[in-house]
Amino acid sequence: MKPEEIKKLDAYFKRMFNPNMVVKARPRKDDSAEVYAGDEFLGVVFRDDEDGDLSYNFTMAILDVDL
Repeated sequence: MKPEEIKKLDAYFKRMFNPNMVVKARPRKDDSAEVYAGDEFLGVVFRDDEDGDLSYNFTMAILDVDL
């Protein structure tokens, strides 16, 4: 993902969910970024530009021990 995309996603997550959320580039991956709440890893947001329609998909796993 390009740095300007990550900045837009970071602003969106802060505005929609929590100001403490941070979107960071992933090492060795350019199709996705990592999402954190403070220092805690939450999930991955993927860039999807299939068929010319750009969208982003956020994937978050919730462990049973965290419930």
